[in-house]
Amino acid sequence: MHRVDLRRLILLLTIAATLLTFAISFHASYQTLRSQLMGQTLEANHAYAAKLAHSTDNFLKAAQQQLAYSAALLPEMLDQAERLDAEVTRLKEQTGTFNGVFIVGAKGRVQAVAPWRPGLVDSVLQTEGAQRALAARAPLISTPYVGLRGHLLVFLSQPIFAPDGRYLGYVGGAIHLGESDGSLQALLGNHYYQDGSQLYVVDGNRHLLHHQDPSRTGGIVAGNPAVEAVLRGEEGSRRLRDASGIDMLAGYAPVPSSGWGVVAQRPTAATLQALDGLMLDILLNALPFFIPVLAAIWWLSQLIARPLRQLAVTARHWEHAAARTEIRQVRSWYFEAEQLRLAMLGGLSLLHRKLGQLNQENVTDPLTGLANRRGLQLALERWQEQNRPFAAIAVDIDHFKQVNDTYGHDVGDRVLQHVSRLMRSVSRSGDLVCRGGGEEFILLLPEAGLEAAAQVAERLRALSGQTKSPTGGCVTLSAGVAHWPSCAASPSAVLKLADEALYRAKRSGRNRIALAGQLEVGSEDAPVS
Repeated sequence: MHRVDLRRLILLLTIAATLLTFAISFHASYQTLRSQLMGQTLEANHAYAAKLAHSTDNFLKAAQQQLAYSAALLPEMLDQAERLDAEVTRLKEQTGTFNGVFIVGAKGRVQAVAPWRPGLVDSVLQTEGAQRALAARAPLISTPYVGLRGHLLVFLSQPIFAPDGRYLGYVGGAIHLGESDGSLQALLGNHYYQDGSQLYVVDGNRHLLHHQDPSRTGGIVAGNPAVEAVLRGEEGSRRLRDASGIDMLAGYAPVPSSGWGVVAQRPTAATLQALDGLMLDILLNALPFFIPVLAAIWWLSQLIARPLRQLAVTARHWEHAAARTEIRQVRSWYFEAEQLRLAMLGGLSLLHRKLGQLNQENVTDPLTGLANRRGLQLALERWQEQNRPFAAIAVDIDHFKQVNDTYGHDVGDRVLQHVSRLMRSVSRSGDLVCRGGGEEFILLLPEAGLEAAAQVAERLRALSGQTKSPTGGCVTLSAGVAHWPSCAASPSAVLKLADEALYRAKRSGRNRIALAGQLEVGSEDAPVS
């Protein structure tokens, strides 16, 4: 089954972590900017409403002060029609605050009016504002109502008192609402936002005194949290839904002198519309940095994974001779890779030792330490491939069965070890000494001729006959000698010829040697012919 490699895992993990971090940062930036934009809009609307509330309050105070100043002068001129006409004209034209100015007597009869209207002087005003001003005998700002000429207006009035305190009537001014000629409209009408933002003024009864939509002026605002708060005298900002269900960010402030309230609100969607552009700018500004980051991630993943990948590739051909060199050449620059490299080197060394040990055990006779039949066979195959001539000496311990029967198998094993030591002592460094099985041994002499091998066999026979064995006496040996390729066509045939020569020596009386293809045998008394 195909498995993903470490480099791809690191790359995928790092890219995923980077993208996740970027997404979280992007989302956090979005939320932060969103909160900041909404907070700034709420604060701006609050400041705007507070400024207009302050301006409206000053406007109303100034209007009342104009009326109060006139009310203080009027007791001296109430019986002088020309002076009254001049006074109402002055009030009307002085600042343009009022759309109409009235001087009304204590009985409610109009004594002067500006602008002049036929039939209005000496008539009794029945309008809501006039009746309330007459009844209040105090400074008054009326609720919105429809005047004599069909205008929606508010009426401001100041009472006129004689020096002795008698109530003489009032002087009042009408301010049109929702019309271009109204001074309040001029004060509040310059609203610069064209994105659905609204600015409106309400009185204490929730009547709209001013609104962006003139058709709503005079209507009642119900269920608006900002209006309810501002009419309680509170000042601040909040997020709300207006009567149309539109999500709004509203700021509000009261007008202390009149009990009115000013509300400035902007659609939340309009506020956040700029956020999409800001986030796109953030994304575009981040891309030039993000691409090099991805390239750096790819390069680092290569750098981190390379040592482990090289070790993994080497592990696939662990048995090759070049594996150790390849592992040594791996640049393991960080701790884990270095520890793994060292562990692999140690494991490879241990494996080679174990394999060498197993191979050695596989070709070695455990009792004598000599090569066994398998070791013998491997040597013969190797020399045959190399076309390397050799001589073979087959050796057998005479009367070994009697040794076992007389002294026991422990002594017999020690005798076998004794003979193996003797054979090593007469062999060269390149010769191969083997135990063929039981009490039989084989000595292979590469590059040696038949006569030289016969001399070695004779030295071994003579040495054994002169050396004390574990039995307490000496043991005698019989031997057969053959040569390849002079005596046989194959190495296996040479061993067979050496065995045949050995058995001829035994049949001839033991303690002697015989050469392959010759009938002569020798003993310690008669040298080999």
